[in-house]
Parts: sequence; C-alpha cells; structure tokens
Amino acid sequence: METWRIIATSLFALGGLVMVLVAMAQVRDRKHSNRPQVVQAGLIGLVVVVVVTASIALWLPSVVAWALVAATAMAVLFLTMVD
Repeated sequence: METWRIIATSLFALGGLVMVLVAMAQVRDRKHSNRPQVVQAGLIGLVVVVVVTASIALWLPSVVAWALVAATAMAVLFLTMVD
C-alpha cells in the first residue's frame, strides 16, 4: 500500500470519528431525543466512516481521497469552532 493512502486513510478516519461524535451530540441535544436515537446516529455514522475509509484505503484515486480528507477537516473545524 502506498504511503499517501495510509496517511489519507488515517486522517479521514480520525476526522470521521470526530464527526460521528459531533453528530451524536447534536442528536442528544435535540428535544425529545432518547438514547436509542443517539446510538442509531452513532452506528450509521460509523458505518459511513468505515465504508469511505475502506474506499480510500483500497481504490479511490488520490485526488478524490485527498478531497474527502480536506472536506472532512473543514467540516470538523467548522462544526467544532462555531457555536
């Protein structure tokens, strides 16, 4: 496996996990939400992160992989800095 794939996969996985946690927190903060809804949001988010991470690691071209990493980084920065 190429070095750039390992780095891009790791960066996306880290950003994706942060995004899953942010999504779970947003579901929790909604009115009338309960624990199963938070868990469901977390599981759906984790499945999406795993599928995209595997795609980056195995077959996506470098431009697409790095674009996903950049978009995830921007989303994490935006969602964690804006209140």
